[in-house]
Amino acid sequence: MKELKTIVFATDFSDCSSKAFEYAQSISRAVGGKLVLVHVISEPVDLRGFYVPHISFDVLEKEIEDGANRMMDEFCRENMTDADTYETRVVPGVAYTEIIAQAEDLNADLIILGTQGRTGLDHMLFGSTAEKVVRKSPIPVMTVSNR
Repeated sequence: MKELKTIVFATDFSDCSSKAFEYAQSISRAVGGKLVLVHVISEPVDLRGFYVPHISFDVLEKEIEDGANRMMDEFCRENMTDADTYETRVVPGVAYTEIIAQAEDLNADLIILGTQGRTGLDHMLFGSTAEKVVRKSPIPVMTVSNR
């Protein structure tokens, strides 16, 4: 079996991600690997050029980033109390491309993420981040269903 030195866990802080985290943490502990928690901030619609009262686009982006970092810090305080080999990354972008890019940057051996199990029109319109990561990643991917 291939040695798992670095495992990327992608989270959106949902219940689905929490279930997948249990697997990511178990596997990283079992193999003694480093766990890297990645959260991708979806880029907000670019409103530059439109009149947006009382808030600038740059301020909005900064507030979103600060909020995401606070959520990551809180998640780690609650869940990573006894772990020494982990790191966090909060990055802006398109979720599936950034998850893959971060994993490649880290030379990760495995990506773990939850899947919400969208179906029908919802799935057709929005697709699935997990599905796109599975299809496009050169790195092995483990998905954990919320069902």
